[in-house]
This record gives sequence, C-alpha cells and structure tokens, in this order.
Amino acid sequence: MTRQNPRFCTDGREEADCALLSVAEMTRADRLAEAGGVPSLALMEAAGGAVADAAVQMVPAGARIAVLCGPGNNGGDGFVAARILKALGYQVTVAALADRGTWTGDAAVMLSRWHGDLVSAAGVSLNDFDLVIDALFGAGLSRDLDGAYRQLVECVTQSAIPVLAVDVPSGIDGDSGAVRGIAVKAARTVTFFRRKPGHLLYPGRAYCGQISVADIGMPAGHLQHLRASSTVPAIDANGPNLWGHLLPSVDPTGHKYSRGHAVVVSGPAQATGAARLGARGALRVGAGLVTVASPRAAMPVNAAHLTAIMLAPFEVPEGLTGVLADARKNAVLLGPGASVTPETRRMAEIALGSSASVVLDADALTVAADAAAAIFAAIRARTAATVLTPHEGEFKRLFPDLSGSKLVRAVAASARSGAVVVLKGPDTVIAAPDGRAAINENAPPWLATAGSGDVLAGFVTGLLAQGMAAFEAACAAVWLHGECANLFGRGLIAEDIPDVLPRVWASVEWPASR
Repeated sequence: MTRQNPRFCTDGREEADCALLSVAEMTRADRLAEAGGVPSLALMEAAGGAVADAAVQMVPAGARIAVLCGPGNNGGDGFVAARILKALGYQVTVAALADRGTWTGDAAVMLSRWHGDLVSAAGVSLNDFDLVIDALFGAGLSRDLDGAYRQLVECVTQSAIPVLAVDVPSGIDGDSGAVRGIAVKAARTVTFFRRKPGHLLYPGRAYCGQISVADIGMPAGHLQHLRASSTVPAIDANGPNLWGHLLPSVDPTGHKYSRGHAVVVSGPAQATGAARLGARGALRVGAGLVTVASPRAAMPVNAAHLTAIMLAPFEVPEGLTGVLADARKNAVLLGPGASVTPETRRMAEIALGSSASVVLDADALTVAADAAAAIFAAIRARTAATVLTPHEGEFKRLFPDLSGSKLVRAVAASARSGAVVVLKGPDTVIAAPDGRAAINENAPPWLATAGSGDVLAGFVTGLLAQGMAAFEAACAAVWLHGECANLFGRGLIAEDIPDVLPRVWASVEWPASR
C-alpha cells in the first residue's frame, strides 16, 4: 500500500518512535549524554545551530532578527543562534533583561563567544525587526511570569512580528501545556531530541505553531536506555508506531465468528441513533458480528435502520444478562443514548459482571458517578478489559477531586478505576492503569460533531472484540477516528466516519508485526 496521508508524528519523523519526554526526563537525558562522552557545550552548540537553521527558513537573507535571551540555558541556545546568524549576514540584535554577569555555566561560555552588543530588552522596539527568536525560558519554567519578563512577553505578543521559539514558547509549561501567567505565541518552535507533553496538550499546543524536533547529537540508543532505566511509565504521541503492529490480522482461513462478536446496547425508542452509530463503528473497524441489544419498545425503529447489524430484544435491565450469557459475545458497549436512569446503572453492573470486554460511554459514565467506588471495584475485580471514554464534563463527575494537567488527571483516573481511560477532546489522552499514556494529535476541529463520540466508542469495542489489548485498542480507535475526519474534511457528520475508515486502511503503510 502507498502512504498517502500519514500522521505517525507531526514532528517530521514518520518512521521514528514518537516518545515524549517530561522536563525531568529531558534533563536526565542531557546528563546521560554528557556521562556518555557528549560534552554539554556540544549539545548547546547543536541546539543553537538548529534554531539558526529554522530562522534561515523563516526570513530572507540579511533580515533583521532580535534574539531575546533569558537567564538560563535557553538563553545560551539563543547566543549560539545569534552568533551563527550574524556570521551568515543577518542583522542580529541580542537583547536581555539581565547584565552579562548573570549567566553561568554553558550559557556564560556561549555569551563569551558572542562578539556583539547585549542590549536591554526593555529598550528594544520589536517592530524594527523581521523575526523574533524567543530564547527567554524553556520547558522547565516553574513559576508564572511576572514583572519585567511579563511586560517583555506582552510586548512580543502585541507585536505583529513572527516568533521562533526555542524549546517551548516562553510561559508554556513543558509538562502540562499550561500558560504560566502569560506566554509567547510562536509561529514555529524548535525543540530538541524529543517533544514534551506540553507541545501536544492544550493550551500549549496552540502557542507552539509548527513544531520541529532537532537532532542535537544524542547517542544512538539513548532513548531506549533512558526508558529502560526509568521508573516512570512511558508517555507517547499517539500513532500507528505504538499499535499498528498489533492491529487484528485478517486470517484468510478465518470466518466472522473468529473476528469477535460485539454487542451495543440501545437506548429507548426515542434515543436509538447513538447505539446504531456505535454499532456501525464496531462493524467497520472489523468485528465479525455486531448485535444491537434493543429494548423491546425500540425494536421497530432499530429494525427499520439495520441490515448487516443484528438485533436482540431484551427486557431492561435484567434481560441484558441473557444477551451476554453467550461467551462468544466478547465485547459490549453501553451508554450511547442509554438515558440517565437506575436501569442504565444496573446494566453497567451486569456488563461488568460478564466475561466480555466492556466500554462504558456517555450515559453509562454519568450514572456511574453516583456509585463510582462500587463501579471501580467491579472493574478491578474483572479479568476482561474495561475502557471508559469520558469527555471533560463526564470526567469531572466521575473524578471530581482529581486536578492537574489533562495527562496527570487521566493517568490518575486510570490507576484509580482500573480501566483504560480515554479523556476526550482536541488533545485526547489515553491512559492505562500501569501508568502508560498517549496524547493524540491528529483530530481536526470538525470532528467535534454530534455522535462522533458514539462512533469512537464503537471503534474501541470492535477492536476489543477482535482481541486487541485495551490500551492499544483505545489508542488505535482514537487515531483512526481522527484520521477518518482528516480524510473526509470539513462538513463531516458522525454517519460519515465509519464509511471513511476503508480509505484510512488503504492510505497508510502500517508497521509490520514485531
């Protein structure tokens, strides 16, 4: 197959892994590199060179460039970029809010190699320049910007001059993507070795512009060594490199029963569409059979709309036990259109008491909030997979006490509940109970349309029915969901998403099985 529209990563490394490193992990990576024989000055020289290369791509020869240097190593990267750009014939002004005696270590060495003026940033008119290089603060900023630095960032944000940010735009927390009081909004960001969670999580993602990752000379195998020796579970950008090799294979000697049997529980007669969207998603993603378990009063409307998808009438709620008694029905989706009632909560208990993998979505999450401790205990007692797919409102009802970044909250929720948690949004986070997490980045804004979450839940259910592990199934479903929307384009409605999926299968050269 020919790759026509790959989005393995957005940093230009389609075939490379998409590992994300926290600020602490990146600091450790620098130390490991130095211990392995790579001088820290060489790393800074390479980082500054990468920034200079990006600047050359953004403005024509001889352009006027202001390099704003902060008091730490980010400023050191800026000094290197300034020196290289000046040697290339650019009109470079280096500006700071500190005097020359402020810098120490490698940054002081790079300042000594800058043979030019260091002017006060407070007196610089940014409108006199064609490009601003933001080398004020990197990803490790630990406090809100205030005082003179806040005023300087305000000047940058109010100017119409394009900004090239070093590592992250100043004011963005590299781990959470949070804005620390105020932040620079960059047209482009150059980071080093690997991206950080704050590059993908909102609001930080919106401040970064185009992100490129520079190779600054970290030793081969450095990432593998770093991760193997880390006590912190892995965080990745979501993409086929994580799970493509685990996608269910289509056995030429197999049959529909060997590809799993998904059950989607319908809501009452006036709210059946959501379940049918989920069922169609499960069927399109490859489940061999899909059955909509329908309340008897909803049978006529469901029967009028379904063809390849089967129907099973049942009495709400206890009749669901009989539907799931057949062990071949190995994955069940509950919640879309189910209604917020005690009956829905009882059906959640029945589903969790079965041997099937369970996806709880929408109304099933809302009703679980009033009995969260009991629901979580039931999940932890299961051997089969459980996936929760909340949006932010549902998440707050289920986990009202959790705080922190989206990544931190999703990981904590997964550990508490025992389920894989898909915390939805433009930067969906998928988290596993063992601490692994992935941040999705391929969802376009037009994916926010009524019913699209029902299709996503169906994708997860269909992959679980085929035997895919829960974390990888959830990651795959989220990425496929986003890619369907990308291929379709604006004007997408939920009904379109499953029908675009065959084009996604055909447009990507999937990673080989390992």
